[in-house]
Amino acid sequence: MNVLHIDSGILGDHSVSRRLTAAIAAEVVANHPTATITYRDLVADPLPHLTGAHLMAANAKPEDLDSQISADVAASAAVLEEFLTADTVIIGAPMYNFALPSQLKAWIDRIAVAGKTFRYTENGPEGLAKGKKVIVASTRGGLYSTGPAAAMDHQESYLGTVLRFIGITDVEIVRAEGLNLGADSKAVAIATAERTIAGFGSLKLAS
Repeated sequence: MNVLHIDSGILGDHSVSRRLTAAIAAEVVANHPTATITYRDLVADPLPHLTGAHLMAANAKPEDLDSQISADVAASAAVLEEFLTADTVIIGAPMYNFALPSQLKAWIDRIAVAGKTFRYTENGPEGLAKGKKVIVASTRGGLYSTGPAAAMDHQESYLGTVLRFIGITDVEIVRAEGLNLGADSKAVAIATAERTIAGFGSLKLAS
């Protein structure tokens, strides 16, 4: 089993999403000792945001590309290959300003590629990344899963939309929210998420 572990939290050791993805990865390895983990830290090693030059490079001859664009294209190909070869993907996705970190959006832009992970047909778009399992560690300062603030969730809702678009329907969300509503709320949210992770022994993973 190939597992891709993605972190995008910008708070380093203070990041709850990183704490949760590490716990998920440890639980996966404990229950699947032969699993191979590939780790990508999108903050320590950020991907450039897409540019017009990058998109145009897809149809250009290699000799017509400058060194910077060539390096960007090569990095993009490596990121896509990591994703395509993964059976299970662990994604740390904190909410920043009601949406995903821009570092995670840059990664999504490198894996949502026409002809690779989706295609357009006469019947509409078709996802090509079927058969993968994604486990998302979702962290939020407030409460967005229910109530009036749910309409402001452009984090889980967006990520779910992208994953379905590229063909992934097996998505497990481990959520810790209310992290900024006081020490007690934070402690309860983290403990609840970690109990969920501890129960992953029976979780069926893609392989």
